[in-house]
Amino acid sequence: MTIYHNPACGTSRNTLAMIRNAGIEPEVIEYLKTPPSRAVLVDLIARAGLSPRALLREKGTPFAELGLGDDSLDDEALIDAMIAYPILINRPLVVTPLGVRLCRPSEVVLDILPAAQRGAFTKEDGERVIDDSGAKVR
Repeated sequence: MTIYHNPACGTSRNTLAMIRNAGIEPEVIEYLKTPPSRAVLVDLIARAGLSPRALLREKGTPFAELGLGDDSLDDEALIDAMIAYPILINRPLVVTPLGVRLCRPSEVVLDILPAAQRGAFTKEDGERVIDDSGAKVR
């Protein structure tokens, strides 16, 4: 299991904590320090069922300065931008035996974890996601 993680991102931290709450210690790739190769990024996008545009992050990135909102840009151009500026890759991306997901919101990770939550979990913002028995709060 792997998480493409940004420790400065609350959603990424919550996702990692839920993985660990299931008793799993994933490979943590701080993708800003160790960006994926082009081949890995293309594979992740495909396996997650996303388009490159759907993986682009706007907030806190050079998205606008690079003109990436231009709908005429093709997938290759968007992937080129993410390779050149990894901050443009939205996070966290999680890879498990059950699939690849962009975990926004963080509880999306629950759909692809191969193990149940071991106990209660509350996100950093105080939202309770998992109850004391390890069940998802509805």
